[in-house]
Amino acid sequence: MTLHKMKLNAEPFDMIKQGEKTIELRLNDEKRRQVQVGDQIIFEHLDDLTQTIQVDVIALHPFPFFEELYQALPLLECGYTSNNVETASPKDMEAYYSLEQQAHYGVLGIEISLSDHFS
Repeated sequence: MTLHKMKLNAEPFDMIKQGEKTIELRLNDEKRRQVQVGDQIIFEHLDDLTQTIQVDVIALHPFPFFEELYQALPLLECGYTSNNVETASPKDMEAYYSLEQQAHYGVLGIEISLSDHFS
């Protein structure tokens, strides 16, 4: 079991903390390729790095682009809500990761559950 650290913006951080978001979407870069099922991740709140959440990695869902990921995974578990899931689009992720980055690395849905270990 390996412990990884990743930073999160306030909204996804809070959604994970409340158990509303169970799949974190990331570029499948070198850092994410080291994550394995059974590992743990400590998410740090981007605005206050002293706030953390520890989660267990329960599944990994790699895809070439967010286009395929959005078709395959339940978006309500990926950070969307009943208020905005109807307008969800893979283009939403281009604010974070360009199509060139997606083509180079691929993308990853990291399925998580809250760990018993909170910092």
